[in-house]
Amino acid sequence: MTVTETEAETTPTAAGRVCRVRPDVPALDRAFDYLVPEELAQRVRVGSIVRVGLHGRRVRGWVVEDDVTPETEAAKLKPLLQLVSEGPPAELVGLAGWAAWRWAGSTASLLRVASPPNIVRDREPVVQVAAAAAAAVTPSPPVRVIAWPPAADRRALVRSLLAPSGSTVIVMADGPRAQLLARELAADGLEAVVFRGDQPDAHRTQAWRAARRGGCVVVGGRVAAWAPVPDLAAVVVLDEGDEALQEERNPTWHARDVAVERAARAGVPCALVSPAPTLEARALAPAVERPDRAVEREGWPVVEVVDLRAPTPVPGLMSEALAAALHRAVDSGRRAVCVINRKGRARLLACRTCEELARCGTCGAAVGQVETPGAATELVCPRCGTRRPVVCLACQGGSFRVLRAGVARLRDDLSALLPRASVADVEAATVEVPDVDVLVGTEAVLHRVPRGRRVGLVAYLDFDQELLAERFRAPEQALWLLVRAARLTGPRSRDGRILIQTRLPDDAVVVAANAADPDLVATREAPAREDLGFPPFGALAEVSGDAGAVATACDGLRALAGLTVLGPTPAGERGARALVRAADPSALADALSLAGPPARAAGRLRVAVDPPRV
Repeated sequence: MTVTETEAETTPTAAGRVCRVRPDVPALDRAFDYLVPEELAQRVRVGSIVRVGLHGRRVRGWVVEDDVTPETEAAKLKPLLQLVSEGPPAELVGLAGWAAWRWAGSTASLLRVASPPNIVRDREPVVQVAAAAAAAVTPSPPVRVIAWPPAADRRALVRSLLAPSGSTVIVMADGPRAQLLARELAADGLEAVVFRGDQPDAHRTQAWRAARRGGCVVVGGRVAAWAPVPDLAAVVVLDEGDEALQEERNPTWHARDVAVERAARAGVPCALVSPAPTLEARALAPAVERPDRAVEREGWPVVEVVDLRAPTPVPGLMSEALAAALHRAVDSGRRAVCVINRKGRARLLACRTCEELARCGTCGAAVGQVETPGAATELVCPRCGTRRPVVCLACQGGSFRVLRAGVARLRDDLSALLPRASVADVEAATVEVPDVDVLVGTEAVLHRVPRGRRVGLVAYLDFDQELLAERFRAPEQALWLLVRAARLTGPRSRDGRILIQTRLPDDAVVVAANAADPDLVATREAPAREDLGFPPFGALAEVSGDAGAVATACDGLRALAGLTVLGPTPAGERGARALVRAADPSALADALSLAGPPARAAGRLRVAVDPPRV
């Protein structure tokens, strides 16, 4: 007699094949053993999505191990209730376990990413990998890092990186570009599968099934790193430094690192292509490959730098060079985009005597003025904590003024400057971006420019907000903003132009963009990062949540050797945050796996490993 699903929760079954299931329960990050009923024996495998009985409930879960020795007496185990759907292949189940450890998160949340959104019941034929080849241990080819200019055509480069047989996975951040690339590959006669997280569930399930058949090129966003191809032969990551490739929710996994790990496990080549390779990418390869110098220069637009200090300080942000560039773009029928960080990530101070910005003498970040009762006012660096008297490092002046700017005010100023042009501001709440001559907004405007009219100018009205942000990745992120601008304006031959207004014309980011040489930023940043022990020369995590949980986590981490814990500090109502630094990602992951569970038992806790904006 067949045991029904209801009876299976309470009726012991004779000992047999045992599998280990990870329930899809957010608060329960562990696996349990279950018997495999005879009627499911031929269909259940590692990765299968099943339904099991757990504490009186029927919950979904994934088979993460099969044919295991049970932790308790097999005769007392409950059987699986139902095979719900096909799930990720065994190699992705193992990859999910690694990623959960690496980014201190739930394995179930990563298995969810690797699974089809809808049910896939019929097990379709897939490409069979020869057993000998699957069992062979092959040395992993070295990771290739290729610096390719932002406005240069990279289609031929991408085609050269495709595997001649088997499946290639291409991970990229830009959704519309992924769709376009897939169409071009399909036109070449290749089986191209678009695999994106923002697809409707039905479309993504269809893409999941197509990828599972193998013999294809998968193109998509960060979720493409988890595409279930059974015959992986090559991995390509485009724009590896784009923040969109990192998951914002916990666990904060990065598609670049997942792709590199997956390629290494499969023993297949992995190429990271970026206009400005990050230090993390550079640490993975023996050298950075670059095109000919002529190709590199042509792939960047003309960059015009406006020094807001000289020959005489410019009042406000409406410089003569900006006015001339705006008129040139609008009069030629092209669109102009003005970017200003109105939220003020850094509170900038400028010397009243020489107009130099107040910067840290140790790390170069913007410093703020702090008044402490009973003590002299000081300038304090929020990035490295260095303190000094209120003195300008350039002229020894002792008086500073605060620089501020806002989008709404600048929209009015631009309308007055260009009376015949249409001007609109773009904010996060803007539902539909109007088709006007000049757009002004925060950096989000770079993602929302309407198509149909060429962009002749992207102007950063006060770029110092980005150069001097207290984030340790600020230089790389500032350079990436210029990459986005270059993609809008096009290459040098199209007469596109980027205008940068700054009081720091000699900053490495500005010089690198002007020279079309992103290596200049990496050359400057690497020693500073190494001295501070920041990635890739160390590992970093931000711990936040309920004050009690954060305090428990900090106490547990401080008890472990080789870690530096900064905090906790107050963060919002009854909340706190702290930073944890370790020698490498493995040491950090091991430490968080020990300190995390007791802290979560004390309250709400979020762990962000490799946080991009601290």
